[in-house]
Amino acid sequence: MELDSSLSWLALSLTPGLASRLSARLLRRFDSPEGVFRASLAELETCNLPVSVAQAVFKKEAFKRAEKELAGVRRIAGCRLLNWTEPEYPQNLLQIYDPPVMLYVRGDPQILNLPGISIVGTRKPTLYGAQLAERLGRDLAARGLVIVSGMARGIDAIGHQGAMAANGRAIGVLGTGIDVCYPKENKKLYEKVLERGVIIGELPLGTHPAPENFPVRNRIVAGLPLGVIVVEGAQYSGSLITARLAMEFGREVFGVPGNVTQPVSFAPNLLIKQGAKLVTGAEDVIEELPTPVRAALVQAEQPEAEQRNLLLAASLNTSEKKLYELLSAEEPRPIDDLVERSGLNSSVVLATLFDLEMKGIIRQLPGKQFSKVLF
Repeated sequence: MELDSSLSWLALSLTPGLASRLSARLLRRFDSPEGVFRASLAELETCNLPVSVAQAVFKKEAFKRAEKELAGVRRIAGCRLLNWTEPEYPQNLLQIYDPPVMLYVRGDPQILNLPGISIVGTRKPTLYGAQLAERLGRDLAARGLVIVSGMARGIDAIGHQGAMAANGRAIGVLGTGIDVCYPKENKKLYEKVLERGVIIGELPLGTHPAPENFPVRNRIVAGLPLGVIVVEGAQYSGSLITARLAMEFGREVFGVPGNVTQPVSFAPNLLIKQGAKLVTGAEDVIEELPTPVRAALVQAEQPEAEQRNLLLAASLNTSEKKLYELLSAEEPRPIDDLVERSGLNSSVVLATLFDLEMKGIIRQLPGKQFSKVLF
C-alpha cells in the first residue's frame, strides 16, 4: 500500500464513533478514504452521521493517531495492514453487511482466502466436548480446510490445537490488538498459529480485552469461513451469537449433539432443533460444502474408526487391554478407581497407564484422572 492510502484507511478506522457500518456508508458515497476526507462538512452531514463524528472526519482528527499506529505496525515482525481494496483481504468478509475497514494481519495473508471452517464453543468444555473439538480440528485440517476460531480458552483453542496436531492451517481472530495475546496461556498456540497460518484483528494496537469487543470479533469468526461448528455452549453463550450471525451471512451452521442434562449442551442442541446440521465427525461437515471445495480437499489417509479399534486391540497386552476397557471417553476415572477395578497393583497400573499414554490412546487429566482419546 502507498503511505497516503495506509494513513487514510487507518484514519478512517480510528475515527471515534465511526464504526464499520458508517465507514461503509461513507466509502460507498465518496469511493475512497481520500474522498471521504476531502468531503465538505455539509456533504458529510448528508450521510446521516452524528454531528461529532462528521466534524471529526472533516477536521481529520485521527491522522496523527494513524501516523503513530502505522509506525507501531511496522515495528511488529510480519505485521501488515489490509484494506478492502487489496486482493489478500478475505473476500468472504466483503459479503457481510459490516466488514472491517482495516485488518491487522500477522502471518501468511494468502490463507485468508482459502476454504475454512470455524470451531467455536464454551470456555469451560466437558471432556467429551474437548475431545470432539480436538478431533474435528485435526480431521478437518488434515483434509485441507483452514480452522478458524476466536482463540479463546476452551473449545476455540482446542480446535486450533487439533489443527496444529495435523500440521494443518489456522486463522486466529483476536478481540484485542494484534500485539496482545489473550488469554495469556494461549501464547504458545498463538506462536504455532503464526507458523502455520495467520492471526488477524481489527482493533488498534495495545487494545486489551473488553467484553464489548468479543461480539464484534465474532462477526468475523462467522463471516470469514464457509461454516461454523458449535461444539458446546450454554444458553447465553457467545457461540450462539456467532452461529446466528453465520446464519444471517448465509454460512452453514453445524452442531455437535450433547448430553441434554449438561448446561453446555444447550447451544448446539438448540441449533440442531432449529435446522443446523448434526455433526459427529468431519465427513458430516465436508458433505455440506460446495462441490468445488469438496473436490479440492485431500482424501483422508487415516483408517476408519472400526479398523483403528481392531488394530489397537491387537497391539495391547493383557494389562493394557484390561485398563483400556475400564476407561471411557466421556468420564475420566481416578487412578484409585482403576487400581480397585483392575485388580492390578498400583505400580503396574501406573506403568501401564504411562505406556497407553505414550501410544496416544489415553490422556491424563488433572488430579491423576484418565480417559480414552476419541479417534
